[in-house]
Amino acid sequence: MQLSLTAFLVGAGVGQLIFGPVSDRLGRRGPLIAGATLFVLSSAAAAAAPSIALLVVARLIQGLSGAAGMVIGRTVIADLARGPQGARAFSALMIVGGAAPVVAPVAGSLLVEPLGWRGLLWIVAGLGIVSLIAVLVVVPETHPRSVRVAAGQSSVRAGLRELATRQYMGAAVAFTFAFATMMAYISASPFLYQGLMGLGTVAYGILFGVNALVLMMVSGVAMSLTGRFGVRRLARLGLTLNLAAILVLAAMVVAHVSALWLIAPIVVAVGSLGFVFGTVTAMAMDAVPDAGGAASAFLGFLQFALAGLVAPLVGLGGESNAVPLAITMLVASIVASAAFSLTAETATPAADASSAPPVDAARV
Repeated sequence: MQLSLTAFLVGAGVGQLIFGPVSDRLGRRGPLIAGATLFVLSSAAAAAAPSIALLVVARLIQGLSGAAGMVIGRTVIADLARGPQGARAFSALMIVGGAAPVVAPVAGSLLVEPLGWRGLLWIVAGLGIVSLIAVLVVVPETHPRSVRVAAGQSSVRAGLRELATRQYMGAAVAFTFAFATMMAYISASPFLYQGLMGLGTVAYGILFGVNALVLMMVSGVAMSLTGRFGVRRLARLGLTLNLAAILVLAAMVVAHVSALWLIAPIVVAVGSLGFVFGTVTAMAMDAVPDAGGAASAFLGFLQFALAGLVAPLVGLGGESNAVPLAITMLVASIVASAAFSLTAETATPAADASSAPPVDAARV
């Protein structure tokens, strides 16, 4: 059963490397529809699987096809908006994408007893149907054939070479390791809240909800402040707050203070990422305008790969020791800030806004 989760995560990581470049070649809408359709079918197959072997295979395909929405969703936004406008759009996306990993475990824990694991997978299939309908009805082709032909294969290769630049890699690594601080918290939360703090299931769920709410609220604030303060300044603010909160968390853990005091720095560390996710994603995507699909694919692959590595690290000290959690979050936050410092100031906020392509707000 554990292998089924691993298969899904592997598929989601590898699938992004497939669908991203394909969308640069064939356009966004076709691969997105194909991925969403295959996701619905594989989700239904997983829910009805008569054996573990078929469940694992279905979950692998589910991850591969589900990656289409993850990677192409970011690319569609990058096609429609750049600079501060893109950062606002990515912040809106991150309100959902950032809160989902926090809310989903709570929802799953509440529904698994009355519905069972098959019921949960049928819910996932239902979400896939909603996504497919949304794609068919709402999402336009943002990378039409004329644009692909005009760009040419040589330009695409040039765009791929830009993935190795300081601007893209700095932003991509900053995003990935900032996300890793949240994944470390999520992975450690059961023993942190219930083991060390002695909280019950209800209190555990409430704290999860508080962190999700704060993250969503800060993401909303970031949307409104991007045009005024600029993308880089908000990203730097978020990374600074994240590092400061984690330093306080680490100091508390080393000083053996009451575990309940850890709640405050954790809320700040998670909430501050609302200033980071959308802005840094926009910076990474803006750095590679000729290969948005490939840029989005590599960003997503790094995100999944590091999240998979972080999860087991936080539990190395057992369920009564928060030191591995503090160390993991601290190292990830330091790397994120260091990587961000490698990015260069490319334009002022006003210049960013004026140089961005025309944007249809309704389409974004």
